[in-house]
Amino acid sequence: MAAARRTPAADPRAGFRRAAEPGPAVPQGLLRAARKSGQLNLSGRSLGEVPQHVWRINLDTPEEAHQNLSFGAADRWWEQTDLTKLILASNKLQCLSEDVRLLPALTVLDVHDNQLTSLPSALGQLENLQKLDVSHNKLKSIPEELMQLSHLKSLLLHHNELSRLPDGFGQLVNLEELDLSNNHLTDIPTSFALLINLVRLNLACNQLKNLPADISAMKSLRQLDCTKNYLETVPSKLATMASLEQLYLRKNKLRSLPEFPSCKLLKELHAGENQIEILNAENLKHLNSLSVLELRDNKIKSVPDEITLLQKLERLDLANNDISRLPYTLGNLPQLKFLALEGNPLRTIRRDLLQKGTQELLKYLRSKIQDDVSPNEAPPVTAMTLPSESRINMHAITSLKLLEYSEKQAAVIPDELFDAVRSNPVATVNFSKNQLNAIPPRIVELKDSVCDVNLGFNKISSISLELCMLHKLTHLDIRNNFLTSLPEEMEALTRLQVINLSFNRFEVFPSVLYHILALETILLSNNQVGTIDPLQLKKMDRLGTLDLQNNDLLQVPPELGNCETLRTLLLEGNPFRTPRAAVLAKGTAAVLEYLRSRIPA
Repeated sequence: MAAARRTPAADPRAGFRRAAEPGPAVPQGLLRAARKSGQLNLSGRSLGEVPQHVWRINLDTPEEAHQNLSFGAADRWWEQTDLTKLILASNKLQCLSEDVRLLPALTVLDVHDNQLTSLPSALGQLENLQKLDVSHNKLKSIPEELMQLSHLKSLLLHHNELSRLPDGFGQLVNLEELDLSNNHLTDIPTSFALLINLVRLNLACNQLKNLPADISAMKSLRQLDCTKNYLETVPSKLATMASLEQLYLRKNKLRSLPEFPSCKLLKELHAGENQIEILNAENLKHLNSLSVLELRDNKIKSVPDEITLLQKLERLDLANNDISRLPYTLGNLPQLKFLALEGNPLRTIRRDLLQKGTQELLKYLRSKIQDDVSPNEAPPVTAMTLPSESRINMHAITSLKLLEYSEKQAAVIPDELFDAVRSNPVATVNFSKNQLNAIPPRIVELKDSVCDVNLGFNKISSISLELCMLHKLTHLDIRNNFLTSLPEEMEALTRLQVINLSFNRFEVFPSVLYHILALETILLSNNQVGTIDPLQLKKMDRLGTLDLQNNDLLQVPPELGNCETLRTLLLEGNPFRTPRAAVLAKGTAAVLEYLRSRIPA
């Protein structure tokens, strides 16, 4: 046996202990196999604690030695292999014994998905340990002794309750993978700069307000995930990380992107759901390897012509910004396969064209490159148009059938605006990006003509009965408000096809939506919805798109798989365990098929 085991083996009582061991017993067959293979898997056995003979597997004389006095070649227990891999995942362990030190040859220890509140300091004695998985527990701190594991390559600490890390974290110099996501961390030790072999670092879903500039010293880092923190800026030195390939900055408070002069290998940049207003040439011109650029749900107003320098770009997501025009040369990007532009006030691209898919859109952009656009020609206007004029635009009312008063920071809509409508039929209303606490009561005056209403980005906390009387309404955008419920009177909106309720405060799926059978698209991302009723959804035979990303769904009912009209089902960012991310990544059809397979016979 290995030299690492010799000191404990000197115990004179080895092999004679018969301590009482509560909880389910470990089958002797498993222990016999572990002595030969050096690997023991005890996952999912409801263990409340680890039996003592597991810790002593390489010390005590095995049971079979007392029963079998003649040994064949296969039964020479004294030629056993040191235990190198121990899996204790998905049990009910609340603590680990200090006796873990009796397994000094361990290279892999997996105790994820238990109820651990602390770790034994003896872990620091496992000098051969290369992978430690203690994710999905209740750890509030990490023992300093853990920093002694100089051979550790993978440390998984995600989904715990950690609020701080030991200052000596930089001692883990051989670490290649570190996952600290879904904890309560507010800062990162500066010693992280010493982790020069780190390849993957996940800091998502914490409470970080800044990143130390020293993080740029991680010259091997390829993947950095800082999703869902409170970052307002990114250190400029981050741009010097020459090995970085994937950078996730989604769901923070960034107002701008850093420049990336040295990130020649960066392939994916995800910075959606921030407060980015400007995208300039300096942000883009060095990113020659970029294949994915995701900037959805920001406040970007324009796209620089230099975006056409990104010749390897395959996916570009600019949905839900304030972009009014695009450089037509975007159509010439040779690798572009996916372009998302919905939710922008695009003046030159019709809504129906956006729905035809990326290839048709690129074809249209290419066709416009040579066109001479007359400067006096009034552009088409959509419900999301955000003109800067503060005066009442009578041309828009009379010719374009548009009533527009957006981006004014107004608490009320002036009566003069409604007075100006007079007998003109208005089809589109845009009161977005103001400070409205309530829906203007006079909107009911438009009930015989209005079909598209945008009240997004306000402070509205309830839907008025006046809105429920707009019987010709087909599109309603009321994202980014303070809504917690919808009135049953909305059932009267029998023509409503699209409703956007993203970024509100719904804790339950609004039941009235189940009764609006004309609905084709429901956007309910970034709320706190905990359950859905698949049987009611199945009755909605026109529903093609259901976006429930970033909610609080603990489970996805299998019966949802029977909603076969769904062409787009978005569920990422919820706390459920199944379907797993690998299934979600395969797309809606695969998810629905998976769910159907889980329906009890």
